[in-house]
Amino acid sequence: SVIFRVGLLASLRSRKLNGQTVGIMITASHNPPADNGVKLVDPMVREKCWRYGRKGHWTSSTAITDVDDQESWEEYATILANASSDQKLLEDHAKIVAECHIKLDGKAKVIFARDTRPSGAHLTPILAEALEATETEYNDYNLLTTPQLHYIIRCLNTKGTPYEYGEPNEHGYYAKVAASFKAAMQGRQFSGPVTVDCANGIGGPKLRELTKHLPSALDGGLEITIVNDDIINPDRLNYQCGADFVKTNQRAPPYSHTAPLTRCASLDGDADRIVYYFNDSDGTFRLLDGDRIATLAASFIGDLAQSAGLGEKLKVGVVQTAYANGASTAYVTQDLRLPVVCTATGVKHLHHAATKFDIGVYFEANGHGTVVFSDLALKRLSKYEPQSPAQSSALETLRALTGLINQTVGDALSDLLLVEVILAHKSWGPKEWDLTYTDLPNRLVRVEVADRSIFKAVDAERKLESPPGVQAQIDAAVGKFKTGRSFARASGTEDAVRVYAEAATRSEAEDLAQKIATIVRHAGG
Repeated sequence: SVIFRVGLLASLRSRKLNGQTVGIMITASHNPPADNGVKLVDPMVREKCWRYGRKGHWTSSTAITDVDDQESWEEYATILANASSDQKLLEDHAKIVAECHIKLDGKAKVIFARDTRPSGAHLTPILAEALEATETEYNDYNLLTTPQLHYIIRCLNTKGTPYEYGEPNEHGYYAKVAASFKAAMQGRQFSGPVTVDCANGIGGPKLRELTKHLPSALDGGLEITIVNDDIINPDRLNYQCGADFVKTNQRAPPYSHTAPLTRCASLDGDADRIVYYFNDSDGTFRLLDGDRIATLAASFIGDLAQSAGLGEKLKVGVVQTAYANGASTAYVTQDLRLPVVCTATGVKHLHHAATKFDIGVYFEANGHGTVVFSDLALKRLSKYEPQSPAQSSALETLRALTGLINQTVGDALSDLLLVEVILAHKSWGPKEWDLTYTDLPNRLVRVEVADRSIFKAVDAERKLESPPGVQAQIDAAVGKFKTGRSFARASGTEDAVRVYAEAATRSEAEDLAQKIATIVRHAGG
């Protein structure tokens, strides 16, 4: 099975890295309960993902954040996953050992965890068999969110070094996040409760556990109302709830009953994504997605750096993909006066680009993202001597954020608390946050094609270099719309092309999207 082969690959990777701990997360994130998947997490926090569909078909995708030798190991992962027989698997395994000069008598360490899907409990024994067969030291952490597993891996691999990240267990995660949250708040007050939809997944019990480490609402702490946290009935996972449901349908989950102007947030199935939203006073639904979280975080962190006297010493930047709303990009560059870098879709590209800044903020529109502090930034924050009480206050908040934010990967729980800290400091509700800029109307269309491989994108997936002439047709169509922007990108897992379009009005965005979809449909046969 693929899970067995993932175990073989993780063992090889750990031995290649001289016994550093590699992680395996069994989850299918925002997908239906019948699906499952596997994420292989590297010591430098990279992922290789497989997804198992309801029809029994495995597909693969990657989200690797360290790019030094990613391509070869992505290739190895695909080779092992698709070996046609046991004999071919043995041959491919031996080939990887030879090419990478791996010593099979060396130490290997692997840890793994799973989300709440029932199939996960059936997959872990198979994974354990592979690790035992390869004489790999392993530890089953049972039920965790994906970001919690990332956190533990970073802790294990940095223990005893100058970059020690924390206590390598679930309790250590809660303790670090909670202590940093309290320090970052600096006595600020919250404006009412926040309602959190946990997608009936692993985020529910883990958020409840985290709240035990936070000050209660009676003691002036944050009041968190948890909804959609049923993990007893597996069929309810991601059903009409969760971050992907809210983002896709542009409406709140039907079971989340909240008053107007109440802050609401939705996690996804393995709690590595979060989106906020609220209903306006007239009942209009307002989404505060990953673009909004990124701009909120960048604004706050940039202001803190200036207030601490470190504005000239810390370069704060934002990383986006082509799917980011054009209004958010304009807000960051023109209002916040911060640099923006656009990368290809995928966490591996965003995270890598974020590390080029002293403080890099990245979020995909779907709500997956984090903030990354460079070693130089951490050193400057640690050693800097403030020159006034105001500088001291800003510096202490910045230092607290480095512990509150899970810098290893997007983390819905820590991102939730980050947003709440910022809103409390700004004395904002969701309405004030929403008013920072106005999104351009946009439309996303899926176009089925005979062969997606003919659609080759360049320029961070904003342009097509093939089929020949298609980009010129797209440019001509876009040029007829005020503030029009559109691009076409091949799907990573199915024979389809996704068309994104935005324009000055909703009807124009729809019209532009359909025009580009027609161009793509003709080009794709």
